[in-house]
Amino acid sequence: MKLIVALLLLSSNSGLFGFAGASHWVATWAASPAPQMDDAQMRTAHLEFSDQTVREIIHTSMGGATIRLRLSNAFGKQGVAIGAAHVAVRGKDSAITPGTDQAVTFNGRTAVTIPPDAILLSDPVKLAVAPDSDLAISVYLPHTALGGGVHYSAEQTSYIGAGNQAAASSISQPQTLTSWVFLGGVDVEAPLKAGTVVAFGDSITDGARSTSDANRRWPNELATRLLARKGAKLGVVDAGIGGNRILHDAQSNIRFGVNAIARFDRDVLEQPGVKYVTVMEGINDLGHAGSSAPLSETVTTDDLITALQQLIVRAHEHGVKIYGATLTPFEGTVFAGYFSEEKEVKRKALNEWIRTSKAFDGVIDFDKAVRDPAHPDRMLAAYDSGDHLHPGDAGYKAMADSIDLSLFK
Repeated sequence: MKLIVALLLLSSNSGLFGFAGASHWVATWAASPAPQMDDAQMRTAHLEFSDQTVREIIHTSMGGATIRLRLSNAFGKQGVAIGAAHVAVRGKDSAITPGTDQAVTFNGRTAVTIPPDAILLSDPVKLAVAPDSDLAISVYLPHTALGGGVHYSAEQTSYIGAGNQAAASSISQPQTLTSWVFLGGVDVEAPLKAGTVVAFGDSITDGARSTSDANRRWPNELATRLLARKGAKLGVVDAGIGGNRILHDAQSNIRFGVNAIARFDRDVLEQPGVKYVTVMEGINDLGHAGSSAPLSETVTTDDLITALQQLIVRAHEHGVKIYGATLTPFEGTVFAGYFSEEKEVKRKALNEWIRTSKAFDGVIDFDKAVRDPAHPDRMLAAYDSGDHLHPGDAGYKAMADSIDLSLFK
């Protein structure tokens, strides 16, 4: 009887947003949050707001005719009042495309408060959103608020203006911001065959040292490849956080986020429509110990393997396929104390386990894609951003191009 009722409800909602068949929400964009810094640090980072509008620029993967926003106060300690929210197709800089601005409501209300450490889902918004395109999401903050749901290193410029400019054609006298705040994700309404790939990782997944405002991270490049493929479409969500580790929270720099095991539910399993997750984590567990973290946080290869096995079990419990990505070379990195021969032995051992254990549902060999064949402990110079740890734009494209798309059937 319960099954019949569920099917009837699904059938009754199937045409709600313009689809002839059943549909569901699929994440087309998201950003993983890290904890708030202390009050003084937040002010210094221009992440305290009062009677201001933040117009944030995001880049879609999948498109759709109906979207919703996920506003976030993740790690926030106080409720945050939202006076107004709008979404539009982006024009240039802070400008929007004329005729596309839409007011966003939450259960019919234009003004809401996001509780501490909470997510609020907007009502559906009718807006033609193209794949691989920019949206401008404007949030008016009438009262003093510290940034919540903060993704500190966006590699994307957003804009701050005085007063309520949520519906403005462009932000008057804007300040710029290179973090995403109060914004957890954007979802599109899509057929049931559509889904999302979550790229889970650290700064290399986050696109560190890629060209700002150009969307040249490897998950962006993967999304472009998937969009060009025939058949059911897949969104790609970038769940990378610079400096993130699998087993330890950030110590000296809270922007690096909480440990990967702790954030896996929020950043991966709770993404609407998630069907696949790629995991590229562990290089910072090796590199940070004795560099930006104490030697007491040194990890073994077995420590990392055990942690990755935990992620595999949890993904499978939710019916999500999980693919392991090998760690890329880092010999010669400019960060003092980050590389050592002992750490390199551990990296190679972890990569060998990822390749041969068959613990994952599949393997993505990023190490092979970007290493120098003549010196495999180093990244190929053409792919190196210059710090010998992070790829540049060409390296990120090589990573995405190396992925076997048949993994995402």
